[in-house]
Amino acid sequence: MNKFEQLGLNESLLMAIKDMGFENPSEVQEKAIPLLLDQDIDIVALAQTGTGKTAAFGFPLIQKIDAENKSTQALILSPTRELCLQITNEIKQYSKYVKGLHTVAVYGGASITEQAREVKRGAQIIVATPGRMQDMINRNLVNIKNIQFCILDEADEMLNMGFYEDITAILSDTPDEKKTWLFSATMPQEVARIAREFMTKPTEITVGHKNQGAVNVSHEFYLVGARDRYQALKRLADANPDIFSVVFCRTKRDTQAVAEKLIEDGYNAAALHGDLSQAQRDGVMKAFRGRQIQMLVATDVAARGIDVDDITHVINYQLPDEIETYNHRSGRTGRAGKTGTSIVIVTKSELRKISSIERIIKNKFIEKPIPTGMEICEVQLLHLANKVKSVEVDAEIDTYLPNIMEALGEISKEDLIKKVFSVEFNRFIEYYKKQDILQPQKGERGERGERPVISNDGTTRYFLNLGSRDNFDWMSLKDYLRETLDLGRDDLFKVDVKEGFSFFNTDSIHAEKVMEVLNSINHEGRKVNVEISTNEGGSGRSSGRRDHNNRGGGRSSGGFGSERRSSSRSFSGDREGGRERRSSDRNFAPRTSDKDRPVRNERSATRGDRPRRTRND
Repeated sequence: MNKFEQLGLNESLLMAIKDMGFENPSEVQEKAIPLLLDQDIDIVALAQTGTGKTAAFGFPLIQKIDAENKSTQALILSPTRELCLQITNEIKQYSKYVKGLHTVAVYGGASITEQAREVKRGAQIIVATPGRMQDMINRNLVNIKNIQFCILDEADEMLNMGFYEDITAILSDTPDEKKTWLFSATMPQEVARIAREFMTKPTEITVGHKNQGAVNVSHEFYLVGARDRYQALKRLADANPDIFSVVFCRTKRDTQAVAEKLIEDGYNAAALHGDLSQAQRDGVMKAFRGRQIQMLVATDVAARGIDVDDITHVINYQLPDEIETYNHRSGRTGRAGKTGTSIVIVTKSELRKISSIERIIKNKFIEKPIPTGMEICEVQLLHLANKVKSVEVDAEIDTYLPNIMEALGEISKEDLIKKVFSVEFNRFIEYYKKQDILQPQKGERGERGERPVISNDGTTRYFLNLGSRDNFDWMSLKDYLRETLDLGRDDLFKVDVKEGFSFFNTDSIHAEKVMEVLNSINHEGRKVNVEISTNEGGSGRSSGRRDHNNRGGGRSSGGFGSERRSSSRSFSGDREGGRERRSSDRNFAPRTSDKDRPVRNERSATRGDRPRRTRND
């Protein structure tokens, strides 16, 4: 007997399950399906991405829907267009033997008129993104006042994306007697709040522990210097020739820059972020699913809804703003019973976050050294050997063999093997023998090679090439820097704005991050430059956080300098959901006095001869 038969599913569903090749239900399916079939209850199901949650709610939902009744009976909310379409396609596959059952996807970026028309024709199940659904409700294009079921899929992601108001408005438009099924990977406060307000004594299903990471995923971190982050990424890619990965960056700007560097260096890479059009995003995802892209560089927002089972690695090029987001990232690998690896590239200043993540995912990280050049050469040669051994020979090559044999002359078998493999070996060894081992040394210097200047109170002062000519005063600059650097309200102080430049302080623990982030961005088309200053900016911090003109820099009762977070996250600069600032485009700074002149240092330049990766290896 098929194990799905033991769950109480009807014949039409079992036929569809057989067609799809499903044999054994996942843990969340085993727990949820019998419960939802047998009882009319609200449930909260906590399970990682990739554990089969769509089938867990999809099978019982289809079985409970009255296909002869053309009115809308169920609403499924999902965070992104991609996930909305994915759920819709899966529900259609599950219900292909249920005559008269129609499922319609409702999402932004497509014709709202056409979607409304499809709903009007008869849609027992609507799968929707919150924004578009609320829009349709406001326009009276859809009626959900009589639905029997409401499913919130990836509830934590929807709330992290700022959909709380939309979700609450939508739920308020549904009948109180409906059944609500909430599925989530984690249980943050916002999700718990939804459960309290809109659900009746929900039964909780937990696969593993709350917020626990996926069981099939191993977690590794690599400690590097701030300026070696990209080189570390390249080495990790070279050390895993069959890599099929998602690389996560914090901002759209970083995502685009890393992807462009990888492409320039010969890797099959592409960027996925909010500045791309829907057509561009669809094209990138099609190429990724077809394995034309080996390294998809993405922001957290853009990556939501990615459902590809064979991802081998998730690489955290930068850790997320919210530690809980790590769970969603790592859940992109180790799916459908396969194993996967989640990698974090960290600097010393970020090490404390590793411990925080370990507490959340209930799992330990393994610290590993960045592969050496010789280790990479060995891996690449063995990869080539296996590739040569397993390649299928096309008979058409026989036509060209006589000329090939003549060109090769009297080369022995051994010499031929050496020459063939030297093609691959030479390009790696020539590059890596020039490179140092990417391991942070004791007392390692920062991003630009400088040793942070630390005052007696453990703070560091910086020179910045932005000032009042860029439309900043001390309050707006502090706000801009705090958001860009993702620092807390009290982590940045002693902001002193001059005409063409500025000074500010942070605790020295943030020095590496400040140098790394600010020296890698542009502001209104101009390169931002930050350097360590020898000017300590007066004595240590005061309790009042005094800044420019002796005005308090702490939280005010309102106005421009007040705290600006409206949710648990903030996005800096071009981060999706963030805001832009105006500035003029003056690319100079007046001379400073010797007291305020920053410490000047030389940049290390090792770009040189990069080994270009052979495409479509």
